[in-house]
Amino acid sequence: MNIDILNPEQYAQLQSLIEGSSNIIITSHKSPDGDAIGATLGWAEYLTSIGKEPTIIVPDQFPDFLAWLPNSQKIVRYDKHREKCDLLFKIADLIFCLDYNAPSRVDEMEQSLISSPAPRVLIDHHLKPEVPAVLTISCPEACSTCEMIFRIVWQMGGFESQNTHFAIPVYCGMMTDTGGFLFNSTRCEIYFIISQLLTKRIDKDRIYRNVYHNYSEDRIRLMGYVLYEKLVYLPEYHAAFYTLTKDELHRFHFMKGDAEGLVNIPQQIKGLKLSISLREDTDKPNLIWVSLRSVDDFPVNLMAAEFFNGGGHLNASGGRINGTMQDAIETVRKAIEAYADRLK
Repeated sequence: MNIDILNPEQYAQLQSLIEGSSNIIITSHKSPDGDAIGATLGWAEYLTSIGKEPTIIVPDQFPDFLAWLPNSQKIVRYDKHREKCDLLFKIADLIFCLDYNAPSRVDEMEQSLISSPAPRVLIDHHLKPEVPAVLTISCPEACSTCEMIFRIVWQMGGFESQNTHFAIPVYCGMMTDTGGFLFNSTRCEIYFIISQLLTKRIDKDRIYRNVYHNYSEDRIRLMGYVLYEKLVYLPEYHAAFYTLTKDELHRFHFMKGDAEGLVNIPQQIKGLKLSISLREDTDKPNLIWVSLRSVDDFPVNLMAAEFFNGGGHLNASGGRINGTMQDAIETVRKAIEAYADRLK
């Protein structure tokens, strides 16, 4: 199966950039998820295998349920080591931007990223890439950036020499960005890639357990609270949404990652087409994080762009609302009403 992703010009340019660089930085977006962490770790492992010594810098904390990934302890957090990271950006001669389409997605790290003299390479599967880069590798049809990383390494002839330290994070990122291969995952290339990753003797069942069966008691109780107390079901629209205030999050001792996957659960309701999560930021006032999930051809990416200052993929998107929770609820109802014909 041909899974090449680079055209000849991109291939040559990427190879030249890597060969000519010694101070390489790999970055991902704020609040990095499984795909972002998996892609950075996988790409770093490949670069290490060809003699490079890359540094992974992420804007802030990633979920605890990803801390078991091999080499995750080497990831440097910008919010914890700002001076060190600023210096690394200044002396870098190549920066990889993985799993984000705009500089604003790295939050407080944006100025250091943009002001660095190093050329940037973007590898991402989100729509409308806007990161200023000398090389943009964009593939919106990919299920994840991890899929893209695999395909690039495969095309460059580097897969055979990789081990579990490459295969585990790449598989994990593909798995988490498809909700356990429940959406954005019908292309046969995905399962060819999985078959090849399995040749590295990874335990895919254990990876699943480490991610999805690795929550605290508080997170499980939070899930029950959302489903019993907070879920608003709108059967006439085949839609549901729920809210979580910062007080409620504190009540359940919320940690980053505890809300992961909650928005998928209402989709178990028969006939549901749309599920929306509204979560107050625990630190910044009047900031609501929005997650959207859908099935079949309902375009939550369009809804996210139109109503929630966001975007993403057909069946999985996100955004934000600057305002109160009541403002967010009203916006959700307007969005659902606007798309009523496609929901009913």
